[in-house]
Amino acid sequence: MEERVKKDFDLLTPKQIVEELDKYIIGQEDAKKAVAIAIRNRIRRQRLSEEWRKEVTPKNILLIGPTGVGKTEIARRLAQLSGSPFLKIEATKFTEVGYVGKNVDSMVRDLVEIAVNMIKQEKIKEVEYKVKDLVDERILEAMVPSGKQNVPFANIFGFQPQQEQRDDQDVRKRRAELREKLKNGELEDVEIEIDIEMSQPGVGFIGVPDMEDMGIDFSQVLGNILPKQKKKRRMKISEARKILAPIESEKLIDMDEVVQKALSLAQERGIIFIDELDKIAGGDQTHGPDVSRQGVQRDLLPIIEGTTVTTKYGPVKTDFMLFIGAGAFHMTKPTDLIPELQGRFPIRVELEPLRKNDFVRILTEPENALIKQYKALLYSDEIELDFTSDAIEEIAQIAYELNERIENIGARRLYTVVEKLLEDVMFEAPDIEEKRVLVDRAFVSNKLGEVVKDENLSAYIL
Repeated sequence: MEERVKKDFDLLTPKQIVEELDKYIIGQEDAKKAVAIAIRNRIRRQRLSEEWRKEVTPKNILLIGPTGVGKTEIARRLAQLSGSPFLKIEATKFTEVGYVGKNVDSMVRDLVEIAVNMIKQEKIKEVEYKVKDLVDERILEAMVPSGKQNVPFANIFGFQPQQEQRDDQDVRKRRAELREKLKNGELEDVEIEIDIEMSQPGVGFIGVPDMEDMGIDFSQVLGNILPKQKKKRRMKISEARKILAPIESEKLIDMDEVVQKALSLAQERGIIFIDELDKIAGGDQTHGPDVSRQGVQRDLLPIIEGTTVTTKYGPVKTDFMLFIGAGAFHMTKPTDLIPELQGRFPIRVELEPLRKNDFVRILTEPENALIKQYKALLYSDEIELDFTSDAIEEIAQIAYELNERIENIGARRLYTVVEKLLEDVMFEAPDIEEKRVLVDRAFVSNKLGEVVKDENLSAYIL
């Protein structure tokens, strides 16, 4: 499925990529155009000769704009659309060596882990049809044991007494009957006692830095030496299926192949979204917090320029990963970043603040629009929720005014406004006799009017 998505995506033009993003993100045409070109250039690069492919590196993007205008969503949706491993990280989580914080290399390791899980899930889907039969056999073994665990010494040489032959025939007959019932779903609520393989706990050492930061998976090393422990558990067959399926899948998957594909995917298609870049910009001082900010920038620089990071799966090059930086840059400017880092983000896009009309569209147009989400939630309680157009206009106006008066948090303001608006409906939904709830302008004014007028209440509630 994922492979098909990637192939289909590789056929999309930049305009078509933008059209796909339009299904989830309102406005911000310049930003969508920039990321569409960047991703399309990756596809173009794959078509070049090996000689040219080494020369063409991604043009990293810096998205500038206030919180809640769609910076993260654009990058995340693009990654989903292209089947790329995607990691979002805040730059403020990192500090230079000597300060408390995580090593910047960890973001590359996290991205590789995501890529491994993506490829692993693809492989699991490929073996699903085999896994079901293997799980059924494990369940049948628990229900009707074969009794061959304690084989007499004589049987090693092929001798089998008549009684044992009869027992084997009875076991096969009984299993055949139960197998049919399992396939028909007749035994899902039956309880069985089954042996479950337990994974080894992680191992750490006092005074030793995080093994993952050193590219060592110590639990994996010990897991290959120590035998897997088994624990008997009693559960319904339906629950046993969920636990046994991933265990049996692991046995069928070639992890060496998974790792090699994942490393290639992370290197060639990986997207790392570094948020809050504005928080580490600025400062020429040689002491205090500015030292830490500049240290983070200098630590990030080799990763973004292109280097090799050691992971537990093997070395990974960052040369062809796409880095998307983002920040509000209210108190600082992109030029406050160190010159070397500025040069690694050649494409800069300023995102527009959201207006009332944008809020109206955000509430209704995207495939995952907020109003559609609440309609679906209440429909699960058999409640039909409807909004009039003037109610949607009023909600948008309230969100816009609150952003202007209190703090501009963009589209996220809609979440607090709509949640407060529908608070009572969501609470009383299971007990409501009238199965249709109409939200009009009067409903909105009644629920939110006083809170919006009172600036102190607005600051705390909305």
